[in-house]
Amino acid sequence: MKDGRLEIDNNRAERSIKPFVMGRKSWLFSQSMRGATASAIIYSIVETAKENRLNPMSYLNYLFEQLPQIDLDDQEALDQFLPWSKTIPKECRIPDKVK
Repeated sequence: MKDGRLEIDNNRAERSIKPFVMGRKSWLFSQSMRGATASAIIYSIVETAKENRLNPMSYLNYLFEQLPQIDLDDQEALDQFLPWSKTIPKECRIPDKVK
């Protein structure tokens, strides 16, 4: 490949899947397909939160507290809970490093 704008490696992608690779043997013991699906959903939420500079635990707590109070058929209301939404509380965000 001769395009100099492309990154020479994919370390970022490799780092993001590392938790899955480390846990894969444990997942062999999922009790059911539903349990495996639930694990995959949680891992997806956590990794997406990290990529959007959110503290995963704070973000999950926020979701668990707020989602039961909204109409899950209201797409606009749900969009406000996506990790990249500007409406996510500051308490869920990882502070920027001060130089």
